[in-house]
Amino acid sequence: MQMRALAALAFIVCVAGCSRAPEPKPRAHGDIALARDTFTIEARVARNATLDSIFREAALRTDVAVAATEAVRGSFRPRHLLRADQPYRIVRTLDGLLRRFEYQIDADRFLRVWCPNTAQPDQFDVEIVPYEKTTELGAVHANIDAGHPSLVAAIDAAGENVQLAIALAEIFGGDVDFESDLQPGDSVELLYEKVFREGQFAGYGNVVAARLVNDGRDLQAYRFTQDDKAGYYDERGRSLRRFFLRSPLRFEPRVTSGFSFRRLHPVYGQYRAHLGVDYGAPVGAPVQAVASGTVVSAGYNGGAGLMVHLRHGNGFESLYLHLSVLGKGIRRGAKVDQGQLIGRVGASGTATGPHLDYRLRRNGAYLNPLTVHRKLPPGEPIAASVRAAFGAERERLTQQMSTALLARATSPKRDAVKAAR
Repeated sequence: MQMRALAALAFIVCVAGCSRAPEPKPRAHGDIALARDTFTIEARVARNATLDSIFREAALRTDVAVAATEAVRGSFRPRHLLRADQPYRIVRTLDGLLRRFEYQIDADRFLRVWCPNTAQPDQFDVEIVPYEKTTELGAVHANIDAGHPSLVAAIDAAGENVQLAIALAEIFGGDVDFESDLQPGDSVELLYEKVFREGQFAGYGNVVAARLVNDGRDLQAYRFTQDDKAGYYDERGRSLRRFFLRSPLRFEPRVTSGFSFRRLHPVYGQYRAHLGVDYGAPVGAPVQAVASGTVVSAGYNGGAGLMVHLRHGNGFESLYLHLSVLGKGIRRGAKVDQGQLIGRVGASGTATGPHLDYRLRRNGAYLNPLTVHRKLPPGEPIAASVRAAFGAERERLTQQMSTALLARATSPKRDAVKAAR
């Protein structure tokens, strides 16, 4: 009886198993894991590196490295293309063949070398390719306060970087001394271009509109093009380009000694005339020409140390004392543009520490630079023929800035520029 029961149970199990649908077979076109035959090297050009040394360091086969180098030389001069610290990428096979080499020449272009036919691993195509770029408008509002007393600090706290601060200083450089004029309670608003390369933030373009509230003054700037030349104008259409910049320094330093006909000299301990303005600044801070002109002299001059002397129009001259180095090309007879780098702050000559002694004179008589700069007349207005067009552009930019600032203030995310810094 027991044996018959077991046999019956076995029959039932067999019937149940035989009645199940067969297992589905794997699809012939399913994903198949293959062994990787290439890998990528990403690095930056080392000092004194050559294209050949880069390829050899990447362990390319000797014949391949030579062929790739010669292919580039056939079209370009690698020595002039390669610069230290520029990024590059190499895609190579495990056995030392080159599939692709890309090197960033500058912000706009990259060099591409690739093997179009794997059957001919020593044959390469070479070209310089422009990056795909897009431009968007961004806006920022920043406040000068006790925690952020400088323009750079305020812009940084608002989520942008020093390049925007520099651009603003260049725009309002004829109206505001950014070393001494800013104070708590001031504020700035900017509408600017953001440039993206291959979808990644690559830097700023032009500032197209700006507003600076400084000590009760409401300064406005709008970028406008006339006669194929772009410039910045205030709300009335007057050029913001002045004959003189308010200061030869852009940021951070402070006035440590003013213009005086009787000042106790910190080194000699005697009362002497101080015919300029001293700006305290770190060694190496850039010094810019306050106006376009010609270099009268550039070199060491006794107690003045390393000094640059410029001649401008209308009988004006400017002098920059105690420099550490001269700007490129600054020599007697050279022409300079307003805002051009002419040297860097130092402590050469008779000086107790690093600073810039800036002097201004007209027809041989020394003048107080701070007083002269405050009395500068407004810039030339735009031509009457384009006044209506400027008015329309000003209104358009004003509206764009308001809209962009509102969008940034209500956005749950931080601006993309901050995330990419």
